[in-house]
Amino acid sequence: MKDGKLRIVITSSEMVPLAKVGGLADVIGALSQSLGRMGHEVTVFLPGFSSIPEKYRGETLLDGELEFQWGREKVTLREARLKNQGVRVILVENDNFFKRDGVYTDPSTGEEFKDNARRFLFFSVAAVEAVRILGLKPDVLHINDNQTAPVAPFLKTRFGGDPTLSNIPVLYTIHNLGYQGVYPGEVFNDFGISRDLFYPMGPFEFFGNVNFMKAGIWYSDLISTVSKRYAEEIQTSEEFGYGLQGVLKARSADVYGIVNGVDYSIWDPRNDKLIPVNYGKDTLEDKKKNKSALLKRCGFNARQTRRFLLGMVTRLADQKGLDLIEQASTELMKLDISLVVLGTGQKKYHEFFTKLMAKYPRWIYAEFSFDDPLAHLIEAGADAFLMPSKYEPCGLNQIYSMRYGTVPIVRAVGGLYDTVKEFNEKDWSGTGFTFSDYTPEALLACVRKAFACHENPKLWRKLMLNGMSEDFSWEKAAREYLALYRKAITKKSVRENCLAGK
Repeated sequence: MKDGKLRIVITSSEMVPLAKVGGLADVIGALSQSLGRMGHEVTVFLPGFSSIPEKYRGETLLDGELEFQWGREKVTLREARLKNQGVRVILVENDNFFKRDGVYTDPSTGEEFKDNARRFLFFSVAAVEAVRILGLKPDVLHINDNQTAPVAPFLKTRFGGDPTLSNIPVLYTIHNLGYQGVYPGEVFNDFGISRDLFYPMGPFEFFGNVNFMKAGIWYSDLISTVSKRYAEEIQTSEEFGYGLQGVLKARSADVYGIVNGVDYSIWDPRNDKLIPVNYGKDTLEDKKKNKSALLKRCGFNARQTRRFLLGMVTRLADQKGLDLIEQASTELMKLDISLVVLGTGQKKYHEFFTKLMAKYPRWIYAEFSFDDPLAHLIEAGADAFLMPSKYEPCGLNQIYSMRYGTVPIVRAVGGLYDTVKEFNEKDWSGTGFTFSDYTPEALLACVRKAFACHENPKLWRKLMLNGMSEDFSWEKAAREYLALYRKAITKKSVRENCLAGK
């Protein structure tokens, strides 16, 4: 640490623009760039997936082999070609594990790769070895989600005899506790560490299985997640903790929440290159032109701009509260509304929205794909954005929506609770509409309230402007991460001094 500037190493399985499945990619891309712009030295390790375009693959830094319980594996370290200020991205390549289509799942089946445990154990070991071989000497190591959680226990076990590695402070960020990396108990053999560490209620064991995320929580110096509310929720109930609430509660003094930031160079209607007409608070009338374009894109009557238009860009998964929409759909369609949905996911929700679209072809449109231009058009063209999530660690679309003057309608959980302020009819304050109970009745009541407000143009315009004035830029979030990095460094230093008797 020199002049207050840190050497930061981040390990992640996703990062824009190289590899993206969900919000993790956006977080790592934006956070690393924000830290780099602040003058910190940032190195990101990322698996060298075959889907990463060749134009991003730069020079080879190292070719070698690593020994694992299952045998030797070749590893190639390659520097990525990115123009990120102060950020170095290193791809960890291996033909056995990463030279295939798909990041976590096989595109031909939709199922997770059966060797995911070995894939990410390999990546975790290779990243730590690279830190040593490349002489990075980080002040802090930031690991993310279950895929790189093994880094924390490896520092204390496989690399425990190397003081340059075992003493690195670790921050572990949980982006979604619903995906823990749980594998059969025999997978522990692939760690190549003492079998004595696998015992009931121990750091790795989870109802007879191995749990990568539990090990990350156990061995990291600090734990963070992507909103303050979610940090509380995951410690207090089975609904949000998914069996790890007790482990997290035991570490409650070390658990923090930081709301994700947003890259406004990409998500701002004033400069968005993917929407037909740019607009801002002073040119809000131009939002209607984007609504007309969205209606036309969906095959609706482009002149019906007064009809209340709801948008959704989402994974089609149980987490997102789609069962509530299914249960409430008949009553919803009794309102004068239209709905546009973009996303992919569980087959049952593909089938539900397909049937709904067939039943209401003039008012319902669903597209099952990843379509970035359409995602931007939905944000710019919809009147309101619907997110009735069962749980939501942070969520980004409600934040995007506010900047676009598209009013969020959300369930008050996790990051949705932290970011969307309930509309107050008395003083016209607030940025959206929220409900608490996970029931179709609560969802319907919330949509009806929003619908009634939309019928008052002056009131709705004020609500739009309130949201457009909110600031969730990454600079604020990056400063909070820096504070946690320094807290982890201090905690590690205090513990070492205590052990040394100082």
